[in-house]
Amino acid sequence: MVFTHTYSGNLMKENNNRRVVWWPLTSVALSLSLAACGGGSGNNDAQNTAAALAAIAAINAANQPAPTPAPAAPDTGCLIPSGNSSVVVGSGDAGDPAAPEPASGYAPGHKLVYAKNYMVVANHPLATRAGCDILKAGGSAVDAAVAVQAVLGLVEPQSSGLGGGAFMLHYDAATKKVQAYDGRETAPAAANENYLRYIDPTGADTTQPKPGGARASGRSIGTPGAVRMLDIAYKDHGKLPWKDLFSYGITLASDGFSIGGRMAAAISASATSLKRDAEATAYFLNADGTPKALGTKIKNPAYAKTLNAIASQGADAFYTGDIAQGIVDKIGITTAANDGSAITPGMTTMADLANYKAKRRDPVCGTYRDYYVCSMSPPSSGGIAVVASLGILETFNLGLYKPTAIDIEGGKPTVMGVHLVSEAERLAYADRDKYVADTDFVPLPGGSVDTMINKPYLQGRASLISLTKSMGLAKAGDLGSVPLGIDKTEEHGTTHFTIVDKQGNVVSMTTTVESTLGSYHMTQGFMLNNQLTDFASNPDDTSVTPSVKVANRVAPGKRPRSTMAPTLVFRKNTDGSMGEFVMGTGSPGGGTIIQYVVKTLVGALDWGLDAQQATSLVDFGATNSPATSGATYSATNVGGEHPNVNTGNNGNDDPLIVGLRALGHTVNFGAQSSGVSTVIRTNVGGKPVLTGGADPRREGIVLGDTFTP
Repeated sequence: MVFTHTYSGNLMKENNNRRVVWWPLTSVALSLSLAACGGGSGNNDAQNTAAALAAIAAINAANQPAPTPAPAAPDTGCLIPSGNSSVVVGSGDAGDPAAPEPASGYAPGHKLVYAKNYMVVANHPLATRAGCDILKAGGSAVDAAVAVQAVLGLVEPQSSGLGGGAFMLHYDAATKKVQAYDGRETAPAAANENYLRYIDPTGADTTQPKPGGARASGRSIGTPGAVRMLDIAYKDHGKLPWKDLFSYGITLASDGFSIGGRMAAAISASATSLKRDAEATAYFLNADGTPKALGTKIKNPAYAKTLNAIASQGADAFYTGDIAQGIVDKIGITTAANDGSAITPGMTTMADLANYKAKRRDPVCGTYRDYYVCSMSPPSSGGIAVVASLGILETFNLGLYKPTAIDIEGGKPTVMGVHLVSEAERLAYADRDKYVADTDFVPLPGGSVDTMINKPYLQGRASLISLTKSMGLAKAGDLGSVPLGIDKTEEHGTTHFTIVDKQGNVVSMTTTVESTLGSYHMTQGFMLNNQLTDFASNPDDTSVTPSVKVANRVAPGKRPRSTMAPTLVFRKNTDGSMGEFVMGTGSPGGGTIIQYVVKTLVGALDWGLDAQQATSLVDFGATNSPATSGATYSATNVGGEHPNVNTGNNGNDDPLIVGLRALGHTVNFGAQSSGVSTVIRTNVGGKPVLTGGADPRREGIVLGDTFTP
């Protein structure tokens, strides 16, 4: 198997006094020898699967690029056409897509990728490769998701991992059913509403958790859910043997991989905090205490051992026995490794791990123009806010406000297009801030998601939007007598991938450890999340008299609210029901995920952008959070990292920024850090094909049985 990337030179750009390296990923070449994988056209997957997996395992064990023999058939598998010059992914050489732009960068020139039958888009090349290998071998979309997550936890520990959580939307092409899977972390049984606020949760001692507040303490760590969620999804939709899905992750961990750009930046920024944990210090830092740099080849035998246990014993190996005990012990540490300073321990027990349940949930679905859109249900607020934003926007003819000068980067958004989308999002965010939490504990208004997304209600919300002036800060709608306070808990970053298999099954999955490198606690080769800081640290909203409880307060076994919004789009049948699959997308980005997903959906569905253009399009939108303490307005984001945005002269030379300001928007043009991964099903020459786009703000690529139309 040869995994290569064609490099055509780098480009430096000065942006807001920060030097940003752009790596133009103009052409990526991956080849999987079909001869090595048993040959054939790919139509007899059952016969070829064993040979394919054996070949993959043998090549991975050697961890060396293998010569590419002449293909035995025209199905070239995970191949994208390349130019004359290439470098191997993981080499650390200039142009290696495993070592791309810094976190705030943008790599222009991403081109739309076409595939005949299967496709993976993930935010790291090695993870994309892992999923594509599985699909090539005849695996299902869920099989590929397991393989992708196993690798992401190794090469993107700053974003996701075994010690975190995830949400998945799955489309079963045979039954035409969309299923949501909830792998969100839970608070331990010993937690209460003051768990994050006081060292003594009973309130007898109101000392704050130390050091560094709740995040760097054991109190921030929720019971991990990603492994169990993948387990139940696999039991529903898996095809290949579970044990074979971890092979590439085990090989990379055992034989080593090169640190990529985002991982290097995360290590550097977090070095001081990582020193408090002995395992993290040994893994991420050099002997002299300096952070390991971009391109450094590292091995993680502890992670390989953990993956081997899960592969051979199933998900129970993670939630019981030695691995679970290691998690509990690390959550319970009380002193920092570097200086002996106090760390507030968490209260997680072995019973919390053993009793964790991932859940199958009904997705949040609604119609939008000629489409049927499904996204994630609570405890994520992302799906409700995405569908609500679209429902509000349906009142307006957004087709009139499509971007101008459309190019491969998505063109230049119009003032009115950004204005309308941002105003709709303000309204949607206001509602989710007040009403959405873990519905196993706090019911939605009216006891149903329909109360927040039905057409009459959203049309009423749309009537609050002015075409001539921003509303500034939206108020939540009156949805009944639910006595809940507004919660503005900050949320942070994650990663996302989208997969379509040969049978047309689709996975859209967003996965996270919450903040960069989670809680800085490392055990058995993986980072533990700080997801419980997504709860409101103060359970009371004191901005009203008398004070009321916020929906998203801590409770034992409760799941913190999320903004993750893995989303699937289908044609709308004439009766309003769900038709054929059209699009899968999603993004990391914490509280801004809703914005990233909505701009991608609007770009594709309203403005006719292809999968790459909609993904690359300028990130824009608004969260409805006050721009400053006590402010009566919220900032409107316009991603200044994008080459089609001019941030010079304080934005006064950019007509989009100037136009938004004229409508009363306070514009934030700081660099955005989306990681949108999009697949759109379309037609070429009268035949259905898959098209994919990877976000140029991160280091992902698109792979599949690709072709040039």
